[in-house]
Amino acid sequence: MKSITHFFHLLFISRILLRYGFDDLLINTHLFRPLRLLRVFTPSFWFRQRTRRPRGERIRKALEDLGPIFVKFGQILSTRRDLLPDDLADELAKLQDQVPPFSGDKAVKIIEESFKRPIEQIFAEFNRTPLASASIAQVHTATLLDGREMVVKVVRPDIEKVIRRDLELLYLIADKVEKYWSEGKRLRPHEVVAEFDKNIIDELDLLREAANASELRRNFKDSPLLYIPEVDWDHCRKKVMVMERIHGMPVTNMDDLKAMDIDFKALAEMGVEIFFTQVFRDNFFHADMHPGNIFVSNSGQYIAIDFGIMGSLSSDDQRYLAENFLAFFNRDYYRVAELHVQSGWVPADTRVDDFESAIRSVCEPIFEKPLHEISFGQLLLRLFQTARRFNMEVQPQLVLLQKTLLNIEGLGRQLYPQLDLWDTAKPFLENWMKEQLGFRSFAKQVKHNAPLWMEQLPEFPSHVFDVVQQARKGQLRINYQSDTLNRIEHKIVQQTKRSTQAIISSALLISGAILYSQNMLNEAQIVFGLGSISALWLFFTS
Repeated sequence: MKSITHFFHLLFISRILLRYGFDDLLINTHLFRPLRLLRVFTPSFWFRQRTRRPRGERIRKALEDLGPIFVKFGQILSTRRDLLPDDLADELAKLQDQVPPFSGDKAVKIIEESFKRPIEQIFAEFNRTPLASASIAQVHTATLLDGREMVVKVVRPDIEKVIRRDLELLYLIADKVEKYWSEGKRLRPHEVVAEFDKNIIDELDLLREAANASELRRNFKDSPLLYIPEVDWDHCRKKVMVMERIHGMPVTNMDDLKAMDIDFKALAEMGVEIFFTQVFRDNFFHADMHPGNIFVSNSGQYIAIDFGIMGSLSSDDQRYLAENFLAFFNRDYYRVAELHVQSGWVPADTRVDDFESAIRSVCEPIFEKPLHEISFGQLLLRLFQTARRFNMEVQPQLVLLQKTLLNIEGLGRQLYPQLDLWDTAKPFLENWMKEQLGFRSFAKQVKHNAPLWMEQLPEFPSHVFDVVQQARKGQLRINYQSDTLNRIEHKIVQQTKRSTQAIISSALLISGAILYSQNMLNEAQIVFGLGSISALWLFFTS
């Protein structure tokens, strides 16, 4: 039954692809290959040049017609600039969550099922007309019984079933693209779909998003830079999230911001500071900071919403990334190459000098421009593209970070075109590096480990006494296991055995030859004697 459903869904997808001129892709699939000769009877075969629009635009429109899940997939795909050509990534970035809303009555039903009580016992007022609608959920305004104004986010009805069905199709399409399209293996579509699978399933759990919002709010408590709305945990469920309603101006409304007498230079620099603070101080960053999720208050403070996608880095990734940025703008390309090898982002056997040369060829043309014209995000993107030639594995955490950096940088340049991102970022990175490598870092580690040390300290003298006693009695042994050393030891033993066997065998042969030449042994005795000794030797040494 499932295969029949997939068949008809594939026919629907094929019709959309044909509408936007992707007949080449269809004809090359296993299913439609026998129909290749019939291409001459299709309109696109004769009018291709007159009707063909850019491929990026056609892909974007096809995803929009295929439905909300494919739109969401296109949005996430647009962030994978390490895999896509620039024209496709730029066009897919235009996809917006302008999805038709579902009825307010269905939203009420989902809320009542989640809380097991009527809507009137939850909210004093509930606006059934949605404030905004997206591919996964939509938002309504409401007033709690205590009078607080809130927004209510509700997951679309039966959306998980639709997502599971479309994910199965996406995996199927990805496999076919990888098999039949010349660019398929390089773009690794199956891997992209798997990443989309994880992200979109996570977004279905609004309790997880509420937890993200709470942690980010805690990180920026009383900060003049960023405000995060407060989550009302008493009214949050897996399919419903209730949080404080904010009032601010969308960051893209430039004219309204000018009327508010906002300092655009300060606003742009604040955005950069927020990004680096999240990444390096908190190691927890909002990974979906496109303009639709950012507002500005009357006081010039940023307000963020939508916390479904968050990112973090390991402590090693943080340090390597900071050192990379600093090395870049000091034009220390050898250090950049060296850091990539040390971090494990590229294989350990990569020749650092070759990698350094490739990085220099990418960066030097960029650094000939004024600093305020240099794109941090594009620089990082070009580096990743270059590193792929040296078998750099995709680092999902760095891809999310690159996407966020591109969003923040693009927003900053929109607000203040002369933004010198490096001038804002460099002092922050330098101070962070000092804290990581200096006395502050040492004190922080001591403070972090002190409880464990205090717990183990009473037992420490007895452990030391045991070691000293064993050493005095000659009973101290160090048991160190290493697979590499074991293999080397085994090879040495085998080679020694073979060498010893060869020497003794040669000695026996020479001895036999001497005895035979002196007429002390006949041939039969020599053969029998040497054969017996050799057999015994091989038996006891093998």
